[in-house]
Amino acid sequence: MTFLDKLATAQQTNGSLLCVGLDPEPAKFPGQLKGDASRIYDFCARIVDATAGLVIAFKPQIAYFAAHRAEAQLEQLMEHMRRNAPGVPVILDAKRGDIGSTAEQYAIEAFERYGADAVTLSPFMGFDSVAPYLKHQGKGAFLLCRTSNPGGSDLQGQRLADIEGQPFLYEHVARLAQGPWNLNGQLGLVVGATYPAEIERVRELAPTVPLLIPGVGAQGGDAVATVRAGWRPDAPIIVNSSRAIIYASSGDDFAEAAQKAARTTRDALETAKA
Repeated sequence: MTFLDKLATAQQTNGSLLCVGLDPEPAKFPGQLKGDASRIYDFCARIVDATAGLVIAFKPQIAYFAAHRAEAQLEQLMEHMRRNAPGVPVILDAKRGDIGSTAEQYAIEAFERYGADAVTLSPFMGFDSVAPYLKHQGKGAFLLCRTSNPGGSDLQGQRLADIEGQPFLYEHVARLAQGPWNLNGQLGLVVGATYPAEIERVRELAPTVPLLIPGVGAQGGDAVATVRAGWRPDAPIIVNSSRAIIYASSGDDFAEAAQKAARTTRDALETAKA
């Protein structure tokens, strides 16, 4: 089953556009887990089990594991998700961006070591930094396009004088992902929920590619505006919320609180579709 097939199945089965981001910070862990990096897997697995029936995808952020030398726990978590939530695709948020043999190794890391269904990438170094990932059949790759951070405008919001019409850089990336770079239909785009007008513009330029939309929740993105800007019946969106869900409670009921927060967000997204 390809990433897109798995995505469509999860959306239909769980009635959801919500992606739960797994950004484990031991200092924020609840109760007896607090401050214990050896319990990253335990914390994340509880979140996964509580929310698996409510999501379209999970998105572990690799830096939160690597910073605590917890790559083995990430491998364990990926196996846990494949075993206990087999119908939910996993997007490894790695934001890799390198060329040639190095990109090939990063692709092996994402798809073979960790077994991810998709990965996030920076397109800054051009198509040859993306192509190695597309050799992995059925896998997905999301290119950073119009990100949710304020500094994204430093480059993404600049016009390209050498391209006809002088599009913004993010507009050019959207066109590439919809067209010449998307050889096997494996590409998607990352666009931030904090910029709904830009989401709408990206959707106009890339009408069929999946959009991974972070920034709902703690970063302040509006769920209703996000869905109205990006969702189309034939064009999937994956709306990510991390901290607002996984840290919904600082008590021993953190998994139950995460489930409640996920359900509330999922329902808000579904209402916006209607």
